[in-house]
Amino acid sequence: MNAIDGLPKLADVIERYGLAAKKSLGQNFLLDLNLTSRIAREAGDISQCDVVEIGPGPGGLTRALLANGARRVIAIERDERCLPALEEISNHYPGRLIIVPGDALEVDIPALIDGPAKLVANLPYNIATPLLTGWLLGKTWPPFYSSLTLMFQREVAERICAQAGDKAFGRLGVLCGWRTDAHIAFDISPQAFTPSPKVTSSVVNLIPKAAPDPCESGKLEMITKAAFGQRRKMLRSSLKVLGGQSLLDKAGIDGQLRAEQLSVEQFAALAREI
Repeated sequence: MNAIDGLPKLADVIERYGLAAKKSLGQNFLLDLNLTSRIAREAGDISQCDVVEIGPGPGGLTRALLANGARRVIAIERDERCLPALEEISNHYPGRLIIVPGDALEVDIPALIDGPAKLVANLPYNIATPLLTGWLLGKTWPPFYSSLTLMFQREVAERICAQAGDKAFGRLGVLCGWRTDAHIAFDISPQAFTPSPKVTSSVVNLIPKAAPDPCESGKLEMITKAAFGQRRKMLRSSLKVLGGQSLLDKAGIDGQLRAEQLSVEQFAALAREI
């Protein structure tokens, strides 16, 4: 599928603007507009909301979001080389694409949106996890977004969606499971990207929970860092710095268990007792 909107092929755009992907920026461009359209559809109805996209690059997903009816797309792009290509898309969709130059880790995203919002992005690999945890651990909840539809390396996606007892269960699984319902929507092969990464990618959908188990995000981070930092040890040992057996007794948890055996609800209970 080469065209969804009458704009030039993405490969031609990349060549014209000299947009060779930079490893330092974690860039892997997705050129198949069938796949970018599928990602856009996975986000559900986007006709009545702002869609925030991180790292649009030459604009493949940006075009799909606009073609699929996004009321407005806010594209945050650190790579100045990509801005002229995005301007072409903006001219094709007057008033519907807002281009924000800058680092997504530093941009105040809630200040940019007007009304309901969703985040949809092929996240740069090198900042994907910090971005996600930042969106999950905000003090205000429910958050400014109604859903996250994001692409990660398959290994990271499995950690996001893992549950107690799973091999991939760790800090990220606890944080994501605490405040969202997450699932892997579909995989994308390395060959779909330019350049091709060495790993499979996965699109993950995360829906915020209206009422997560009550606890402070900072304390939950402390608990998970200590517990999974020494995951082979029993909790009474790995959590010793935070109270050890006394803390576990308050939460009604067996100190002989290991971190990967606890549910998200039990981690929240421990956080409440610190």
